[in-house]
Amino acid sequence: MSNLALVPEPGCTEPGAEPPIEPPVTSLTRRELIVLDNLAEDVTLEAIASKLWVSRNTVKSQVRSVYRKIGVGTRADAVAWANAAGLR
Repeated sequence: MSNLALVPEPGCTEPGAEPPIEPPVTSLTRRELIVLDNLAEDVTLEAIASKLWVSRNTVKSQVRSVYRKIGVGTRADAVAWANAAGLR
């Protein structure tokens, strides 16, 4: 048996515990953070686009980029991630 299996991950409190999730907030652009913040509101992508003075397709691209960077696939998951990361 290897001793490596007994060494906890950095930041873990006990052996075998999952390492804490560190949100990739710094990898999100300023605009992606703004779009992510707007996703929490009960508005359409069209409304977000209008508010930010860009096209709906631009917002769609930014939303896809946010989802990819934070590892989620739905708007609800993105909002939950933002809440957990302390962005909301």
